[in-house]
Amino acid sequence: MNLFQRAMRFLFTIIGLIGGTAVSVALYFARQIIRPDRQPLWGTPGDLGLAYENIFFTAQDGVHLSGWFIPAANPNGSTLILVHGWPWNRLGDSANNFLANILGSRPLDLLRLAYNLHQEGFHLLMFDLRNHGESAAAPPVTFGQEEMRDLLGAVSYVSQRPEVNPKRIGAIGFSMGANAVLYALSRTDQIRAAVAVQPTSVSVFAHRLGNHLFGAFSRLVLPLAELTYRLAGGTPFANIRPGTAVSRAYPAPVLYIQGTGDPWGSAADVAAMAAVTVRAADPIFVESNHRYDGYQYAVDHPKLLAAFFEQHLSVIGNQ
Repeated sequence: MNLFQRAMRFLFTIIGLIGGTAVSVALYFARQIIRPDRQPLWGTPGDLGLAYENIFFTAQDGVHLSGWFIPAANPNGSTLILVHGWPWNRLGDSANNFLANILGSRPLDLLRLAYNLHQEGFHLLMFDLRNHGESAAAPPVTFGQEEMRDLLGAVSYVSQRPEVNPKRIGAIGFSMGANAVLYALSRTDQIRAAVAVQPTSVSVFAHRLGNHLFGAFSRLVLPLAELTYRLAGGTPFANIRPGTAVSRAYPAPVLYIQGTGDPWGSAADVAAMAAVTVRAADPIFVESNHRYDGYQYAVDHPKLLAAFFEQHLSVIGNQ
């Protein structure tokens, strides 16, 4: 074998290694999008001294869902539904699995937020979206498009409870859960006010996350991951645009929260959503350098969220 042949063999070996690595990484991320590894529940509202009820209900399309209803001890008449992100569960994100290590996720405690909102007098519903926690599988994850049906099922469930005023229901969504909220607003007038924490157009999210994790290598990984996702029944990333949905939504007040330095999401993307939302409150842009800074802001400011809902739900509920 001459020098040229050895060089070509070396070159093709390197190309093969790069290609094989790209395929492996793409398949792993596609798998996590299609059917994410589930995070087991690590606590209950009882751990914080809250009375609660284990509940089971169905999404609008019949998928079986699990959650908790936490009745307010001194109710103010309003009910809030918390909608978690990908690939969390109703408690938030434990950030202690392999995917979390890759992403650099941080622990996020939605039960802490629920406790503080409960102290403000709200009834609360916390539940696992399809493909997450203890709810049924219905792959693939669609980053809000089908998860919207889970939220609509939750709204239907709480509106039938005797302690709930069906005219005073609000929702707080995080990431994919925020997308689900925005999609749901285009399908129902029963969500009378909402907080959307770092929603995202999926093409924007995928591009920015890919660049953050892989740099130029993402140009190989992302198309392969999206192709695998679409072969599993997913829609093109570019078609998952919650801003388009909310532009046609029931005119409920919506408060957007977004980190300015979020490496996965985009403040410009969220500002564009707010611009087409009929009754958007002034968006809150949080100084940040990590995706989870924006989430944590919402958890750390329950009184701000409570004041938003008290302002808008009390007015609507008394009409």
